[in-house]
Amino acid sequence: MQTGHWMSLLRRFVSKGRGLGRYRKFPDPTLNGHCTEFEVDKWTISDFIVNRLVPVVGTHPYPLDELLLMAAALCRLKPTHIFEWGTHVGKSARIFFETSKVFGIATEIHSIDLPDASEHSEHPGRKRGLLVKNIPEVSLHQGDGLEESMKICRQLPEDIRPLFFLDGDHEYASVKRELVAIMTTLPRAAILVHDTFYQSAESGYNIGPHRAITDALTSTPNHYKEISTNTGLPGMTLLYVL
Repeated sequence: MQTGHWMSLLRRFVSKGRGLGRYRKFPDPTLNGHCTEFEVDKWTISDFIVNRLVPVVGTHPYPLDELLLMAAALCRLKPTHIFEWGTHVGKSARIFFETSKVFGIATEIHSIDLPDASEHSEHPGRKRGLLVKNIPEVSLHQGDGLEESMKICRQLPEDIRPLFFLDGDHEYASVKRELVAIMTTLPRAAILVHDTFYQSAESGYNIGPHRAITDALTSTPNHYKEISTNTGLPGMTLLYVL
């Protein structure tokens, strides 16, 4: 696909749903909130994904099951603040924005990417945050994702309910560093990690994020429950506290 055509599609996605009056509200899909297990109404969230989310963000890099986990995490946990790094064109931030708007969840979204001068194969350049620019609920930052997030958290009340979305550098060392720092500093925070699918060595897949989760849970107080999409790449894992 030519660059000009791709950019025009992105601009069309940006314009979709900008007017708040056009948002169809969905009922809260949370079920059995008084029980011990994570549960949501998947039919309600599926309806939202098919009719609202996919037309805006598509299914790449987040397939349908991962879109469902992202939306379900917001609906069930109702975070007051979301911190994510690896902004790129802003798809994950847009997913969080659309979900919070449609389901009436009051949350601030902070999306962080590397500085413009950084050299990285996935650096978006001028397209950084294109899908969320000019959306007041989404604040765009540049710098180290973990450091910038912690800097913001230190200025917030202690009773916040944060959700972290890790989708930056998918190497074992960096993902483990981020996980341990969050688990130690904000032990009640929920964490979503992308690219966590595990396959045996014959596949040649990068299982660094999966191994980082396993080792981080071993090296920190293990009070987290875990939900993962395990049917294929790229995979996503939610860690949350009861």
